[in-house]
Amino acid sequence: MSTLVKECALLFVELRAADPEATSALQVARAHLVEGAALVGLRRWRVFELRGELPDPPELEARVHRSTQFYNPAKERGTLLAEGHGGSPAAADEALVLVFDRGGERRPAAERWWRHDGGAKVEVREGTAWALRFEGGPASAAQVEGVAVTKSRASGLLCNPHSQEWRWLPAGERPPLDWISRRKTARAGRGPGGNAP
Repeated sequence: MSTLVKECALLFVELRAADPEATSALQVARAHLVEGAALVGLRRWRVFELRGELPDPPELEARVHRSTQFYNPAKERGTLLAEGHGGSPAAADEALVLVFDRGGERRPAAERWWRHDGGAKVEVREGTAWALRFEGGPASAAQVEGVAVTKSRASGLLCNPHSQEWRWLPAGERPPLDWISRRKTARAGRGPGGNAP
């Protein structure tokens, strides 16, 4: 039995097959968004943040693998990030964008399952992470915002700022383990995992 430690972990879940939503979003962005013309790659994950008394990474991976509250192993694969375990699921040249519903990110059913399965109380939050790759190297803040945040018909596709929150990380940065629950930074978008500019 592993030692339980109060901490956070992230689980990135992606389809094993091609993702039609990401493929469609890439085509729409390239055809209709000003900043989308330079977009050459777009990938998507569901991302879960687990906060509480968590087992060590191997046991944590086994536990989330047992429950369809997190993902279906027949159709999806999960990548775990925990303290001292795992790296960014994005490639070195991809910026990461996190989008989640404002006030709707908690997953009570997953929390109940976790408590029933292992007895420990955890908080589970869910969002969507997008990896953006632009031609010509790492993305600028303006490029990321131009594809991510819907402001007009020619700007943004991934986040409705009226009902959703978004954060982004430059290419090569590992997501903070409290990426979803992290409070807004004073200087939005300037620090790791901070809100967009």
